[in-house]
Amino acid sequence: MITPIPPVVPAGRMARQQQPTFVLPGGRELRPWRETDADTLVASCLDPEIVRWNRVEQLSPATARRKIAQWGQRWAEEAAAIWAISRREDDRAVGLMGLGDFDLRGGSAELLYWLLPSGRGEGAALDATVRVSRWALDELGLHRLRLTHSVGNPASCRVAQRAGFALEGTMRSALLHADGWHDEHLHARVAGDPWPDGS
Repeated sequence: MITPIPPVVPAGRMARQQQPTFVLPGGRELRPWRETDADTLVASCLDPEIVRWNRVEQLSPATARRKIAQWGQRWAEEAAAIWAISRREDDRAVGLMGLGDFDLRGGSAELLYWLLPSGRGEGAALDATVRVSRWALDELGLHRLRLTHSVGNPASCRVAQRAGFALEGTMRSALLHADGWHDEHLHARVAGDPWPDGS
């Protein structure tokens, strides 16, 4: 008789709790997106660096508000966890950090993030990556997280490596960007990997 493999994360573990808010160093926090953040989401679709490295769609304020509402629904469906990276001094969102492509039964998810110019250069992406990874592995109970980026994006490569995501290889011609197909680095960390010093 074949013994069925139990789910790594039981269904309902996310949906039974509210999406948490996390304090980050440097006067920042991770919090759920709000309808009042719609203008930030619209601006992200116009930023050349975000457009260069991400598959974003052009949004109006109305479609941005709908997308934010969908992110709340996707938490309830245990399909994604999307946070705003915000400054605590004025509560203004300056970036996005999230987990997508959830496979709770198999114990994995993929990290994604971007920062507007006002959020860059101060370690926000690294801090948010480490904090969300800790939550996903140590609190939610996932086993493996992956992070991918174009090989032409060394800044994302540094974030991944500093957050303890080992480089596992290069996926050839893996993602279509505005300027054509890009090879992608695949990074991952699994439960039990050491955390970066000071995190």
